[in-house]
Amino acid sequence: MEITIEGRGDEDFERLAELEWLETNGLGGWASSTVSGAHSRRYHGLLVAATEPPVGRTVLLSKLDEIVHVEGAAWDLGCNRYPGAVHPHGYRHLTRFRRGLFPVFEYQAGGAHLRKTVAAVAGENTTLVVYELVESSGPVELELLPLLTWRNFHSLGPATVLSEQTDFEDGLFISRPTADGPTVHLQVPGADFDSGPDWYRGFEFEVERRRGLDFREDLWTPGTLRRRLDPGERLGIVISTEDPRGRDAVALLDEERERRQRLLADLSTEDPATRLLSLAADQFVVHRGADLRTLIAGYHWFADWGRDTMIALPGICLATGRLEDAKRILAAFAASVDKGMLPNRFPDAGETPEYNTVDATLWFFVAIHQYLEQSNDAEFVRGELLPVLREILSWHDAGTRYGIHTDEDGLLLAGEPGVQLTWMDAKVDDWVVTPRQGKAVEINALWYNALRILGELEVRLGDEESGCELGKRAERVRRRFNRLFWNEELGCLYDVVEDGRADPSIRPNQLFALTLPYPLLAKTKALKVLRVVQDKLLTPVGLRSLSPDHPDYRPIYVGGPLERDGSYHQGTVWSWLLGPYVDALLRYRGEAGRKEARGLLDEACGHLSEAGVGTVSEIFDAEPPHTPRGAVAQAWSVGELLRARIAVAVPARIANPAPRSAHPKKARATGDP
Repeated sequence: MEITIEGRGDEDFERLAELEWLETNGLGGWASSTVSGAHSRRYHGLLVAATEPPVGRTVLLSKLDEIVHVEGAAWDLGCNRYPGAVHPHGYRHLTRFRRGLFPVFEYQAGGAHLRKTVAAVAGENTTLVVYELVESSGPVELELLPLLTWRNFHSLGPATVLSEQTDFEDGLFISRPTADGPTVHLQVPGADFDSGPDWYRGFEFEVERRRGLDFREDLWTPGTLRRRLDPGERLGIVISTEDPRGRDAVALLDEERERRQRLLADLSTEDPATRLLSLAADQFVVHRGADLRTLIAGYHWFADWGRDTMIALPGICLATGRLEDAKRILAAFAASVDKGMLPNRFPDAGETPEYNTVDATLWFFVAIHQYLEQSNDAEFVRGELLPVLREILSWHDAGTRYGIHTDEDGLLLAGEPGVQLTWMDAKVDDWVVTPRQGKAVEINALWYNALRILGELEVRLGDEESGCELGKRAERVRRRFNRLFWNEELGCLYDVVEDGRADPSIRPNQLFALTLPYPLLAKTKALKVLRVVQDKLLTPVGLRSLSPDHPDYRPIYVGGPLERDGSYHQGTVWSWLLGPYVDALLRYRGEAGRKEARGLLDEACGHLSEAGVGTVSEIFDAEPPHTPRGAVAQAWSVGELLRARIAVAVPARIANPAPRSAHPKKARATGDP
């Protein structure tokens, strides 16, 4: 149950620099870089601490570059990109990278075989690095160069005076950048320290350059650490914001290994791809306060978003048996409801939540429904969630922020000029790329489901008479929805209806009328919608956000912020949409649909060997080779692929997911475009 990337020597830098690894700590922090060793993002670092979990992310220890001294010769294992140069070339000595429970690097240098394992410790701003001299003709000396910065994870800057105080004693290096800032502890048992404060200037981050953002940084080193390693010996290093004295890195690694193995023990399948996705799912579950939980929407730059959390929760938590985490997440968001709305997102610095969303609140109903189905925890739903759902309904009937209210026909109307409320939420300055103001198709599918779900909860747990009335309201919504949204000419649903105007753009949003717990269409119409979605939107890695036939279609997601945001929902493929697409196959095509789904999911899991190794990217280009873009690890991408894979009960037959081909063949079963 691991992915293996083989090293290829001298000509391998660009390939390895495109592959990223990620370790998260359950607080919102992480360790991450590329397989080459050279950072490609401002967000990469060996210790990125969440100082106010799950936010306040601060890059502290950027890198720990290694040199191995074997019989008088020095072999660099580190790697960095500078203006016009890559130096040193440690990737040449990388023989293998493995991603299973942890990222593991295997090096051959001067006849010595060195293994490095990196792990983030759950519940702490702590990273472990364990070196093992697997084989050598004699002892070697390991030289470590710590490169530090103290900055917000979004920011880059030139060299400045950083360190207020540094100490080294008994193998423990301590650096305090400011009187009130986080402290970096670097424990290397038995090491000698050669003081040599200095700046290394001009590190370049290639992905940031491509994204049209600042991409150069200077890093500070206090000096070098040296430690002898004998053949077969393991050296465990602790990097932490807390004092690690008395703690052993190897023992901590074993504890973290046991924790992750317990997660896998709760799965009902031995399928390797599903187990890898379950490990990826664990990376998104983080603390919010002392007792509550939330989901990070994606790494490296997202915090927790209401919409993303509710969509991802069934796959991340329910499909993996993490019912207690799901309960704490639902409780956290229930406590944040204001004027009948779930927060769109919690800002990075812990400010007041933002409520500019119409769908996050409605997805909350769906998540609660699925939680109750899985857990049968009626007491929690009745006592803590049902009153909140009633409040939400009252606000939507009366009207809440951004023009969100129930219209005379019973459907939900939402939107104001200059505001983006649906999941297609790209905005550049005052330009809302896809405003979708009015009655959006998936919003009203969600609204119908919210009425049905609350009605059934009332009948089961609350006021039966109120529940029956809600059922009648829902039926009126269903009938009106079918009359208003059906596009007879195209055989599918309009995307948005506003003031008598209907938008015929073919987008994936119509799929939710088929796949939510309570569908709105008869089977004959549902099959027509599914065929249109399949013909126009389906790719091997997800669904396009707009049909290629549309004049606004943008096949490639590249360039600066303006270009990228302009294409974000104008064709770009979203992998999380594979989940509802598979739901539609299972619901409407029976066993043939299950076979289609298995083939599609097998091909999609080839992506686990790309981009963020062992996880799932946020988006992809709309045309082959469907290059991964955006965040390398996205909660709803992982959650929906995992949930769908478990739903179709894929046999345990993929030993190591193969990378997708650059130009995937057309799939007869899926009707791949």
